[in-house]
Amino acid sequence: MTKVSVIVPVYNAEKAIERCIRSILDQEYQDIECIAVDDGSKDASGEILDRLAESDSRLKVIHKENGGVSKARNTALDVVSGEYVQFLDADDWIPTDSTKLLLRAMEENEADLAIGYFYRVVGENVAIQGSIDTTKALTLQEYAQFMMMSPADFYYGVLWNKLYRADILKKFHLRMQENCKFAEDFIFNLEYYLHTRKIIPLKAPVYYYVKTEGSLVSQAMSISKIYQMKTTVFAYYNQFYKNILDEKQYRKDRLLIAAFLIDGAKDGSAIGVLPGVKKLGQERIQAKYTSEKDSMLAFAYYVNKAFEQKLNTIAIQNEMNLNDIKVLAALVNAGHDNTIDDISDYTGISSLNVSIIITKLNMKGIVTMEAREGRAHVSLADTAHPIYEQIREALNDLEDIIFADISEEDNQKFNALILKMIQNMRKIV
Repeated sequence: MTKVSVIVPVYNAEKAIERCIRSILDQEYQDIECIAVDDGSKDASGEILDRLAESDSRLKVIHKENGGVSKARNTALDVVSGEYVQFLDADDWIPTDSTKLLLRAMEENEADLAIGYFYRVVGENVAIQGSIDTTKALTLQEYAQFMMMSPADFYYGVLWNKLYRADILKKFHLRMQENCKFAEDFIFNLEYYLHTRKIIPLKAPVYYYVKTEGSLVSQAMSISKIYQMKTTVFAYYNQFYKNILDEKQYRKDRLLIAAFLIDGAKDGSAIGVLPGVKKLGQERIQAKYTSEKDSMLAFAYYVNKAFEQKLNTIAIQNEMNLNDIKVLAALVNAGHDNTIDDISDYTGISSLNVSIIITKLNMKGIVTMEAREGRAHVSLADTAHPIYEQIREALNDLEDIIFADISEEDNQKFNALILKMIQNMRKIV
């Protein structure tokens, strides 16, 4: 049985669909099936999908007459074989660690839904967006209270920043409403939420959302038309809260619930003024140098870049800078009782900057410092255990990437060889 089924409805997306599909097939987590539904495309989308499917059996392509995005998703939902379901839109793509992060959060917390931050892409600019500023597992009631504060936020309404349990979808026969032309994904989510006990938020971006001209949110609509559509959705939204809140709490919150009718959709259209906006490509660690030949230096370069990429995700999750996490990674990997100069040597960060970082982390209670023989000795504090686990997890993930498609016997030989090479290098360095 496949672990994760990824659903992509496709209609006239020839310019973006290959990027979308490759981002799925190139995930670190490989036990997936991708179900792409060609919804009667009139361009080359169908041919592109068929070509990609020829080289990877995990991609399953369904061609059908045009019936709309909801019907396309339902067609895929009828044939999924995975334990979990993830959705993408054809114009968008996902980071290489997206499925792994969502699945790990679901399984480690025995959750019914995982929901993550996302990258909002406008032209050449990108910014991280998300709403729930915690990584604590939430009850449905707790999650609903967060949603009540910003009900029109894409974070809650869309499908693509979440991971769903297939058994819930099948047991309650949850499907998209094919006759609904507005917020059908939000209605689907509201129905799914009712069957959840535990929801786990991630403060890590798991999706690249691209605003495209001609989409419903970018079309100019009259106020009366918008209100009419929102009134239809509000019937589901209001009933959702009636189902999960007792009568006393519902009466207390009814004005906040009714605020849904006037809350504007938040899709990040004003990205140019958002804090943390970066040029697309600078939001994640990239390998920019391409070696013309295979060498130990090229291997070391790619390993370092891959590890930095994982540390950068940890930095985002903990609202720290990359260099902060590099310093903590040095303490994790090199052991306790390191001096400022030791950490500087290990990370390549100047001693002055390491001192500044250590002082900051010490004030936050993440590291401890002890002065001995005129030097500050630094160790991880007990409160740093969650970050310690994240860094150890990143190291394990890196090993999985390196040894993918390599036999256990060759893996053991390689580890023995690495140990011998390190011993050799220690003799001269």
